[in-house]
Amino acid sequence: MSETMTLEHQAASQGLLADWISRDQLAQELMVTADTLSRWEARREGPPCMRVGRKVFYRRSSVEDWLISREQSQPVRQRRGRR
Repeated sequence: MSETMTLEHQAASQGLLADWISRDQLAQELMVTADTLSRWEARREGPPCMRVGRKVFYRRSSVEDWLISREQSQPVRQRRGRR
């Protein structure tokens, strides 16, 4: 199979979810656990997501926007313990 055919096959196989990544994929890219993403979702602190059945997906552009919104010129020191 030629390289062009392979790329076309990959694009067609992703279909509707081509711009979305799974919770496990995002956790790996952000170097956190999937449980951390779940906790952030429950607290409404993490990037926006959508559910399809039991699966959770994140739009790549929304994750990028969320990361930019969290950018700080001077990191804020977090307090330890519960709030």
